[in-house]
Amino acid sequence: MRGTLPPLALLAGLLAFALWNGARITDCTARWRAQLQRADTLAQSEDWAGAAAALAQSHTDWTGSQTYLHIVSQHSAVDEAEAMYRRCQAFAAVRELSEFRAEVAGLREQLRLLAEMEQFSVRNIF
Repeated sequence: MRGTLPPLALLAGLLAFALWNGARITDCTARWRAQLQRADTLAQSEDWAGAAAALAQSHTDWTGSQTYLHIVSQHSAVDEAEAMYRRCQAFAAVRELSEFRAEVAGLREQLRLLAEMEQFSVRNIF
């Protein structure tokens, strides 16, 4: 019995981390998605300065989590989201509404998938 306690404690610790990590990624991506929704709303109302500022705020917030995301998530998913942020910024700079809205929608979906990949579920285990 005494020999099984350390492995069980390790497994419990790993489970706790997996659950915490999933919750943290979900919270962060929900915040970024809301910021992007705000940028999209501002762009629709032709407030391009506000849209660019909201997008910059979201990107700054996103950049602050890059190291953590690269440790716990798939690099390709994180890199794709970063590229999408850059494309959104380019479309905002030239005030291309349809392309901007499409790219923001794609980025919001990419962030949702990033959170889904980190959820502790049977589908992600097998």
